[in-house]
Amino acid sequence: MNKGRTVFAQLIEYASHREFQKCVGKYPDRRRPRRFSPWDQFLAMGFAQLTYRESLRDIEACLGAVPDKLYHMGFRGPVARATLADANEKRDWRIYAAFAQGLIIEARRLYVDEPLGIELEQTVYALDASTIDLCLSVFPWARFRTTKAGIKLHTLLDLRGSIPVFIWVTDAKYADVRILDVLIPEPGSIYLFDRAYVDFQRLYQLTQARAIFVTRAKRRLKWRRRYSHPVDRTTGLICDQTIVLTGTHSSHDYPVPLRRVSYRDPETGHKLDFLSNDFSLPALTIAELYRLRWQVELFFKWIKQHLRIKTFFGT
Repeated sequence: MNKGRTVFAQLIEYASHREFQKCVGKYPDRRRPRRFSPWDQFLAMGFAQLTYRESLRDIEACLGAVPDKLYHMGFRGPVARATLADANEKRDWRIYAAFAQGLIIEARRLYVDEPLGIELEQTVYALDASTIDLCLSVFPWARFRTTKAGIKLHTLLDLRGSIPVFIWVTDAKYADVRILDVLIPEPGSIYLFDRAYVDFQRLYQLTQARAIFVTRAKRRLKWRRRYSHPVDRTTGLICDQTIVLTGTHSSHDYPVPLRRVSYRDPETGHKLDFLSNDFSLPALTIAELYRLRWQVELFFKWIKQHLRIKTFFGT
């Protein structure tokens, strides 16, 4: 048992203060509150999330109730609501974004050998987006519909450890497929996404970058079969084909062959058609890979259940 240290201090120990100060040095800001360091701000906001605080006043009251423990928690002094609000408004957010990337890199090292349930050496990512509904009267800058506000959280999840390696926040009207223009693909890695990301011009860019993708085929897709490969139908596989697109625009946007794998889910009986630019993996592995995409849905569910993202601590 760890005596003499708060649980909060033990958790924060995993965040390196030295690495945080390096991030601060990258983005110096003379307008910052002098008596309230970026580290104090990080501790205050982390404390607010971990203890489910409701507002800036709630953070101030909770930390002010234990003044003798603030030093042991890592704070250099008391936390005032006005000072915290001023820091949230003026301090450069890129400090915390850079620090988060450092934590993500460290976390991925810890899970690099975690099994996926499929014998693969490549890194497997799941890409998806989730809309977070907000109150329009409180957040007029996030207008989504006539009576509704919202933002969209685009996330690329490393399935080894379910660690987000890329997060992009946009307004809720931002189309999911446009995030492929921002994403920098890793050669040899596997990307899983649903039909919302089927844009053959963008998918061809992934192929040119030597990245592998697995996605669902749209219902009205026009194609022509070139080859059919044998499959074991007892596994649920229906066919494994090499195809070329024949649509007016799709054939121009994606001029090289694709792989089409049809699979019938034994539990639901639904037929699923998958598209991929990889011709070396077994057909059953393609179907099993897409099943892993569900982990990103579980990640969004976890975020919405455990983090305070429906309201902000300040305006």
